Amino acid sequence: MTETPFPQDPEAPRPPAYTPGSGKPRLNRPVHERYPQIRPTSGYGDPRIRHTGPGPGAGTEQEPERSSKLSARLTLALTVVIGQLWGLTVVVDEWMSGDTGTAWWGAGFLVLSFLVVLGLWLVDPKDR
Repeated sequence: MTETPFPQDPEAPRPPAYTPGSGKPRLNRPVHERYPQIRPTSGYGDPRIRHTGPGPGAGTEQEPERSSKLSARLTLALTVVIGQLWGLTVVVDEWMSGDTGTAWWGAGFLVLSFLVVLGLWLVDPKDR
């Protein structure tokens, strides 16, 4: 049995043809009229550009002591977070196996880990 497609309704309205643009005529102007500051040579042939990048010393650390302190704190905080994830895995495993005493000790470890991270955060408030 061959299927025939549904007959097309000749009276059905057709969707309007797509024409790019905006309902606001001022936005339909050519790009060079909308943005006169952009020239075809902007970037490589623009006489206003005198240097190709940031000046000497860009990207070097301006405060190495602060950077090392923040890196050390970040390393400690990430270590504690990894420990908390491990501890949470152990606590849930012990809780599910019915050993609630160990699970409560593990929950205490998680609370202590959180307090360590909070203490690290409170050590130096001017770095925030």
